[in-house]
Amino acid sequence: MGSKIDGPSAPAVRRDPYEVLCVSRDSTDQEIKTAYRKLALKYHPDKNANNPEASEHFKEVAYSYSILSDPEKRRQYDSAGFEALDAEGMDMEIDLSNLGTVNTMFAALFSKLGVPIKTTISANVLEEAMNGTVTIRPLPIGTSVSGKVEKQCAHFFSVTINEQQAEAGIVIRVISTTQSKFKLLYFEQDPHGGYGLALQEDSEKAGKATSAGMYFLHFQVYRLDSTLNALAMAKDPEAAFFKRLEGLQPCEISELKSGTHIFAVYGDNFFKTATYTIEALCAKSYEDTTQKLKDIEAQILRKRNELRQFETEYRKALARFQEVTNRYGQEKQSVDELLKERDNIHSSFTVAKIASNSGSTSNLSNGSNGCSSSNRIAGDESPGDDGTADGKDKSGKKKWFNLNLRGSDKKLV
Repeated sequence: MGSKIDGPSAPAVRRDPYEVLCVSRDSTDQEIKTAYRKLALKYHPDKNANNPEASEHFKEVAYSYSILSDPEKRRQYDSAGFEALDAEGMDMEIDLSNLGTVNTMFAALFSKLGVPIKTTISANVLEEAMNGTVTIRPLPIGTSVSGKVEKQCAHFFSVTINEQQAEAGIVIRVISTTQSKFKLLYFEQDPHGGYGLALQEDSEKAGKATSAGMYFLHFQVYRLDSTLNALAMAKDPEAAFFKRLEGLQPCEISELKSGTHIFAVYGDNFFKTATYTIEALCAKSYEDTTQKLKDIEAQILRKRNELRQFETEYRKALARFQEVTNRYGQEKQSVDELLKERDNIHSSFTVAKIASNSGSTSNLSNGSNGCSSSNRIAGDESPGDDGTADGKDKSGKKKWFNLNLRGSDKKLV
């Protein structure tokens, strides 16, 4: 059963990649590569311009190979199927020769803006190499050759090495001071007489230039696919960080035997020619550098394993942090609501008290006025000599607090 996948570069229905490439699950990398080459040439749009079904088959073949040619993606698919790949995200390769002018312009724009766009190699180039009809120029060890290659075309070079050079190791590097996009390709001799694509490295910016290199140093060297999670980085920087070193994958070929080997520079610009300089070097004079490369890649591999473990710890801590952060927000909201309710109660009570006090003050004032008026009236009726209101105390006795002490003193005298 197949499952749906979105995107113009992907097949409408996904089938088992092993089934698509007609290989078994225990097939070697070389067997998978050989099967892909044959099917890619068979269904390539350049050779099937009037056959839309061939184009769909080509997409399916390319998609399947993108899984099985990558050790990590192959492992993920073998363990959990397409679901594991969906979780990681897949980068598809596009064929510039089949895009058309408008789509090529859009692709060029996105590439200029920094969006990683992987491209396939033209079927014409692969077919000419497979048929052995390409023009090959010699590139002696210790020399360099400069040139300009048209878009979606390739310049082929032969590098001949002896036993001592093969034992010391070989480095092939290409640089473009005009920052052209290109691919460095390595072809193996095919049993039928042609050349089959074995390795490819995409150019990357290095300061004010672009460069690519292949290293055959008798120990396992690695290539770093920097575009593996470039889009994921924009979506989820944290997740992309932990997957950043997953792009470090072992090169399929780590050494070259004495003899003649074929390399090519493929023009990968969208519209213009690619300017380059290719150079073949013996690693004998770079022993310190090769040892440093071996050491640093070993450190990176250890760091990758550490990051895999740390990611689990980090995810747990992050989940706990999010939990307590949510708790903090809930508690803050609860406290704010309680204090707001208390303020409302206080406010209600205070307003009622002010109204009550205002009414009481009015009543007291009226009562006071009434008392004054009453006193005045009482005084008008019959003021007594002793100051009493009614003068009824005729006994002449005075309250103790009204005693006229001075008068008493005079009488005593």
